[in-house]
Amino acid sequence: MNLVALVTYLLVMSITPGPNNLVLASSGVNYGFSRTLPALLGMTLGLSLQVGVLTVFLGSLMEWMASVQLYLAVAGCVYLLWLSWGMARAGRHGDGQDKSKPIGFWGGVLFNWLNPKVWLMSFNIAMVFLPASMDPLHAGLIFALVTFVVGLPCVALWAGSGVAIRRFLDSPLRLRAFNCSMAAMLAATAFWLLAQMLPGHSLPAMI
Repeated sequence: MNLVALVTYLLVMSITPGPNNLVLASSGVNYGFSRTLPALLGMTLGLSLQVGVLTVFLGSLMEWMASVQLYLAVAGCVYLLWLSWGMARAGRHGDGQDKSKPIGFWGGVLFNWLNPKVWLMSFNIAMVFLPASMDPLHAGLIFALVTFVVGLPCVALWAGSGVAIRRFLDSPLRLRAFNCSMAAMLAATAFWLLAQMLPGHSLPAMI
């Protein structure tokens, strides 16, 4: 197993913009780091579990997964669009306090299973980095652990960046503009990732 290559791949994929990082940055702005922490941990744990599970069952599930890949992409796109709508409405000031809430720990865990980028990332890890001579269960445990260790500081950086710029978004107008911008980026990302999973797509792969 090329551990250096695996860590490098995970670092690049975890630190670059994507649905998880956009949601965490927006949550950091709107709710602060402590209220975002459960979602942050849930997303990291969910990603690690997904990588491990796909690695263990890749051989037996590959044909079935290929047959439902497009349906998963469509479901993920719809879910991300729903999240972008909620993100655009977060932090709105009406007659009182904003009643919206961060997605929470279990929301973070489940978020990955409808995130097309995470599916692509997990498939790539299982297919590229799984040695032919290595026991899949052993490899799955290692991949899950490495994914958690590498991914946690990367997503925490995005949540922290949201907290860092929070003081610059202390007016309702600026906060509204930020949330709408992040929502638009998340929606665009959803469509882009969906296009990557369509048969015969011609767009370059997003990382």
